[in-house]
Amino acid sequence: MAPSFDHLRDEDLDEDDFDVDEVDISDIREKYEVQLEQGYDAFVVVDGLPEVNEEQKPKLVKFLLKKLNTVGKTREDLIFMPMGEDGKSLRFAFVEYSSPAEAAAACRQLDLVPLDKKHTLRVNKLTDVDRYGREGRIDDEYTPPQIEEFQEKEHLRSFMADPSGRGRDQFIMFRGESVGVFWNNEKEIPENIVDRQHWTETFVQWSPLGTYLTSVHAQGVQLWGGPSWTRQRRFAHPFVNLVAFSPNEKYIVTWSNRPISIPEEGHPALSVEDDGKNYVIWDIETSKPLRSFAQLDTPAAAEGEAPKKADKFPWPAFKWSADDKYVARLNPGQSISVYELPRMNLLDKTAIKIEGVVDFDWAPATVQRDSVKTYEQLFCFWTPEIGSNPAKVSLMSIPSKQVVRSLNLFSVSDAKLHWQSEGAYLCVKVDRHSKSKKSQATTLEIFRVKEKGVPVEVVDTIKDTVINFAWEPKGDRFVIITTTEPVAATAVPPKTSVAFFCPEKAKSNAVGNFKHLRTLEKKNSNAIYWSPKGRFVVVATVANTQSSDLDFYDLDFEGEKPESDKDLTANLQLMNTADHYGVTDVEWDPSGRFVATWASAWKHSMENGYHLYDFKGEQLREEAIEKFKQFQWRPRPATLLSKEEQKAIRRNLREYSRIFEQEDAERTSSADVAVVEARRRILEEWFAWREAITQEVAEEREIYGLPADPAAELIKAKTPELATDQEEQVIEEIMEEVLEETEEIVQ
Repeated sequence: MAPSFDHLRDEDLDEDDFDVDEVDISDIREKYEVQLEQGYDAFVVVDGLPEVNEEQKPKLVKFLLKKLNTVGKTREDLIFMPMGEDGKSLRFAFVEYSSPAEAAAACRQLDLVPLDKKHTLRVNKLTDVDRYGREGRIDDEYTPPQIEEFQEKEHLRSFMADPSGRGRDQFIMFRGESVGVFWNNEKEIPENIVDRQHWTETFVQWSPLGTYLTSVHAQGVQLWGGPSWTRQRRFAHPFVNLVAFSPNEKYIVTWSNRPISIPEEGHPALSVEDDGKNYVIWDIETSKPLRSFAQLDTPAAAEGEAPKKADKFPWPAFKWSADDKYVARLNPGQSISVYELPRMNLLDKTAIKIEGVVDFDWAPATVQRDSVKTYEQLFCFWTPEIGSNPAKVSLMSIPSKQVVRSLNLFSVSDAKLHWQSEGAYLCVKVDRHSKSKKSQATTLEIFRVKEKGVPVEVVDTIKDTVINFAWEPKGDRFVIITTTEPVAATAVPPKTSVAFFCPEKAKSNAVGNFKHLRTLEKKNSNAIYWSPKGRFVVVATVANTQSSDLDFYDLDFEGEKPESDKDLTANLQLMNTADHYGVTDVEWDPSGRFVATWASAWKHSMENGYHLYDFKGEQLREEAIEKFKQFQWRPRPATLLSKEEQKAIRRNLREYSRIFEQEDAERTSSADVAVVEARRRILEEWFAWREAITQEVAEEREIYGLPADPAAELIKAKTPELATDQEEQVIEEIMEEVLEETEEIVQ
């Protein structure tokens, strides 16, 4: 047995036998030495704790541990809470997590989280404390911060106040390498507000309420606004491809097909945790990233099955609730992950598992349901038939995760979800197949979301294939487009039919059953564009080389109503038809007064430019522009007027109309007077210039001794003098012309 250190004798230690400096312990050092950067990355500092004594300390540690374990794994013995000389805690603690990733998650998700009513946690990385608080970086003496003088910022909603007082809307045009913002002047040339070269590298996009203009660059995304169009925000997501806003403009999602790569020297906005991710969700107010996500992998095919064809890229990949409090992402076939904002933590710490889920969509507004006291956010989802289980469409309430309504469906090939703008109705377009799967038909299952129990109404079976569906905004009518031939890429697109549906008349404020109003056969239409105010709709043929029809319909025509439509809540009338060759896009302005159509150079190079129509289909303006790429109306925020004030305006609309018509007439006449005055001024300027030049030439001729009228002198020299005594001769020439000749034989 080897002797212990206490039993060693002095003679056993021969200092001459070895030299400490010559002993190689590099392997032991490498194995056991703590790497400061790596070792401290898993530590966090938790501030804002209550002050406790030694007896209360274990209780606080256990209570704090519950919070800390929501984002990672740690233990009581890994929490160190320093105590002061007075026996009381210093109100902070050091915590070690099992990995640096968990420590980063704790900083992101637990910072500014309330511990109780009086205390709020502040969580930071220990390495950050060392980095920012090391000696020399913080002064020992307190220096009060310098408060900068208040500088009034530009009003980001200034575009709502039209300087002309006419309530005009703005739009943006991207042509060539130039991007310009304009006021709409109807028939006249648009009034330019700002025009810049190379403002964006790929495309431009308005935010949902029109506050910001988005430009996209290789370095990231920039938001512009205000009267001087200065940069308001910047989001540094390299090689960004797509952008999506939350409905209330609080957050923005950026996506790049290239995973984020953080260089060794770091990134100005993103961190190491974002490396390899494709999506970033940002807070617009602070311009800081809230969380990043990687692209979902396509599920692999089962053994023996052929690999599935790649689905169309899902965008937006993250969908927002109407109040901006939740954002959700679909994991196809498995679950829906709902995140709470702004902390971006998973709701109830777990995804909502739904086997086979194919698609989902949030209600576009907070729905006030009958006999429900608290109004939660709703989303709908559908699952296909799995084994003996039928396909299913369900409505779920968030955050309670309660299934409000569920509907079983059979023989389902596909389904599409269509919300009405106010969330009052949900239409599920269900494509069904026969038992032999040789024929298909479509049914429209309409959920009446606001009514008690959420009843479901089935519209008559449609034998043809439905290729387009659109609800009337803020209304209860809809339009569909059908075709008898299967949808596929063909040289000559098949003929289509346009069908209009509306409710029957019912007592009081109730909405009757949905009935078929009219079907228009043998059309080429493939797109539906409702006015944002409802009532008017444009049924168009877009991206079609054979046809480019635009049909303008009024569903509340004030003329005579057919006898067959007496019990229905619509009176259909075709107001006008138009044709825009090569049209690729159609968009209504926010007021519902004008429609813009354009042919984009992104899709073809034939006759690029735009047309402008009023709501009746009368063409106001046409402009061909080379390399015309994009046209987009600037959205408007919701009105601040109450419903009573809006009703009062509608009641007195005729009085307002007289004022507006008078202003329009005065503007037109003043424009005519201005044109005449301009022409008269130009003519007078020309006469004055001519008189000055004539006088100048006369003076020069006098100086050089030339005749004042050279033309008269030349005629005088060339014309011989006429004899005064020569008699005048009169020459007469008689011409005969037979106007008519008849021959009559008399017996």
